[in-house]
Amino acid sequence: MKKHLILLCLAALLLGSYRADAKPRGYVIGFYNLENLFDTVHDEGKNDYEFLPDGGNNWTEAKYRKKLSNMAKVIAAMKEDNGQWHTVLGVSEIENRHVLEDLVVEPAIAAANYQIVHYDGPDRRGVDVALLYDPRKMTLVESESIPFDFNSQRIKFSLDEEQKAYFRTRDVLMVHGLIDGEHFAFYVCHLPSRIGGKGQDLRARGGEIIYEHARKMEERYPGIKCVVMGDMNDNPTDESMALYLRGKANIDEVAPEDFFSPFLSMYKAGYSSLYYHGEGNIYDCILVNYNLAHAPSGSLQIRPIIQKKYYGRVFNKPFMTQQVGQYKGTPFRTFSNGAFIGGYSDHYPTYIVISK
Repeated sequence: MKKHLILLCLAALLLGSYRADAKPRGYVIGFYNLENLFDTVHDEGKNDYEFLPDGGNNWTEAKYRKKLSNMAKVIAAMKEDNGQWHTVLGVSEIENRHVLEDLVVEPAIAAANYQIVHYDGPDRRGVDVALLYDPRKMTLVESESIPFDFNSQRIKFSLDEEQKAYFRTRDVLMVHGLIDGEHFAFYVCHLPSRIGGKGQDLRARGGEIIYEHARKMEERYPGIKCVVMGDMNDNPTDESMALYLRGKANIDEVAPEDFFSPFLSMYKAGYSSLYYHGEGNIYDCILVNYNLAHAPSGSLQIRPIIQKKYYGRVFNKPFMTQQVGQYKGTPFRTFSNGAFIGGYSDHYPTYIVISK
């Protein structure tokens, strides 16, 4: 009996060290890849045929409603842990604005009153990025959809001119807003795929596009705080993040021209937001610029939230994780081997916390 009590006390201490800052003051800023949130109606010009009632996935209204409920359940669970709704939540793999309008009125999250920033993008698969925000905490100033281009002086591309002309990928969404009267620029992205082991140069260009735009925003709005988030299809150690976005693992080493990359040290420590070819990765990255990493006293700054050591969190609960079978321990996804299994997403959401 005494042994069991000791084990319970140890478990409580461990849980306390993890959750000590789990209900933070301030603002929660996060990202979630919703894994193919499609409705059941064909959108002209979009390759959504698999996600129709007579398509390959037999995507019925019941399955769509289950998917919406699942996504809302995860967002609500994060609110339960944090004691507050996200101020900003970037999302990817959404078909259109309509699916987000359906999502934000789901009973589990309707109280958040999330507003939507979304642009229809050029991706050939038909998925976009978007941003949900709490209008009680953030005031929208402007937004922009930034297209991908090949105008780089540093990158040698593997595509020829014909392939470049055909290539289409997701735009980067920039949302400029005010939080506590401070200027923020949020970049939401879903960088080019790794399918076929390719695209390193394209993801590098994606990082470069974001970095160049963020530096221009810093010139226009001195002191603006920039947050880059998305499914990078790269780990924080890859060149798109570490070289072209100048992501640094140690906050004390972040210079004015750098970004702080909190998930870099977490990746090296073994954290994962998804599994690709059986290996754990953190593709769901969030980075912040110098102005947010080293903010003046009395203004909003990124804060450690895990063990007073890590500045990011990969949010994973047992209900979001495969509990049995070949993929035990990985995200409980919507489909497995082509079959609908009623899960959540093949990615875990990630977030950071900022406060004064």
